[in-house]
Amino acid sequence: MPEIDIVAHINALSHEEEALYASAAGEGGLNADEMARLEEIKVDLDRSYDLLHQRQARIAAGLDPDGAKIRPADIVEGYEQ
Repeated sequence: MPEIDIVAHINALSHEEEALYASAAGEGGLNADEMARLEEIKVDLDRSYDLLHQRQARIAAGLDPDGAKIRPADIVEGYEQ
């Protein structure tokens, strides 16, 4: 997936995340489905940023960026901060 597509996906997820937070502020919180979707968005954002960073690192190293692969959520979410 080219960088432009990854960034578009990140932007779409970010807009959805913002909309969920906005609805939570006005309606007294999120229901269980909305909370679950918010968690899905957060994981998908982390995985998308990870893929973008992999591609950028491969380019910087003179490697083919298409060798970057989206990693499983349990790998990406297990990174130490």
